[in-house]
Amino acid sequence: QVQFAESGGGLVQPGGSLRLSCAASGSAFSIYFMGWYRQAPGKQRELVATITSSGNTNYVDSVKGRFTISRDNAKNTVYLQMNSLKPDDTAVYFCNALTYGRANWGQGTQVTVSS
Repeated sequence: QVQFAESGGGLVQPGGSLRLSCAASGSAFSIYFMGWYRQAPGKQRELVATITSSGNTNYVDSVKGRFTISRDNAKNTVYLQMNSLKPDDTAVYFCNALTYGRANWGQGTQVTVSS
């Protein structure tokens, strides 16, 4: 069964940067259509960035120009580079496949943007 494990969160000041990592189990990672999601307190989970198996990316408007999703298929890992962080980016961040390879949600990684 596919599993995803997120890491790299923390406390950062507004304007700062963080790089999140998501390690996948199994041997089919390279064909997964992957996404990073986030869930802020009291809000629904939101899809913020996606990357196809061929590396095409897409972002929600609120993070365009600040976040970059990438993947390393040799390491079964997808990344989210987050720059110019804002307090509104505070949330628990999760990764998952959008279609094939969809797994149960992991614990996520907490990102807190605060001065």
